[in-house]
Amino acid sequence: MKTLLERLQREREKRDCLVIGLTGSVASGKTTLAGRIATQLEAETQVETASTDGFLFTNDVLNDRGLAHRKGFPETYDRAAMAAAIEAVRSRAAIFPTYSHVTFDPDPEQAREIRSPDILILEGLGFAPPKDPRTAQEPDILIYLDAEEADLVYWFVERFVGLWRAAADDPSSFYAQWLHMSETELRAFALSVWEGINLPNLHEHILPLHEVADIVLTKTRDHEVTLAVDRMQRD
Repeated sequence: MKTLLERLQREREKRDCLVIGLTGSVASGKTTLAGRIATQLEAETQVETASTDGFLFTNDVLNDRGLAHRKGFPETYDRAAMAAAIEAVRSRAAIFPTYSHVTFDPDPEQAREIRSPDILILEGLGFAPPKDPRTAQEPDILIYLDAEEADLVYWFVERFVGLWRAAADDPSSFYAQWLHMSETELRAFALSVWEGINLPNLHEHILPLHEVADIVLTKTRDHEVTLAVDRMQRD
């Protein structure tokens, strides 16, 4: 992590607002890592974090467009709105919508105003391959968080089960619809969701970013993160 943090600080010195895109598979731990990086950087700089999940189209829109079962695929994001927010935050206040993992929908009431931070870490899916040269509407640096597929599916199923258990005390939770299932049935269902939605998205749209990301980090089952590839060394 020290090498990564030093790299990011050097890049921060080159511009007023450094926008970092952090991507990787569903359940790889992007949100946790973004928070960890922010905590270690914010002693010297103003760091904000946000999630691309807020730029997902609402469930109603996805249902109308027949995309409910492709949630997380590129076409389910309002990429124009995300690009506009990235460009705006470099010089003025920008609105970043948030997402509820309880209702499984963007939450407009919790939208955040972020005003030209030193560093913005935008984590999630929906990123396009970087342009050459980069534009103001995309991250300055793209980081890819990599992990073994066996670990990814393990983390996904465990997270699914955890949210399902929590729904027993929250009938408004998106996961309450599966409370009639036994845990064995629920685990099998979660695995089918992974194999039917998240795995194809990983192979078709997320993994290709591994080859063009500026920095690739690897994460093990015990959550140890190391820097594996730094394509910015040539700078």
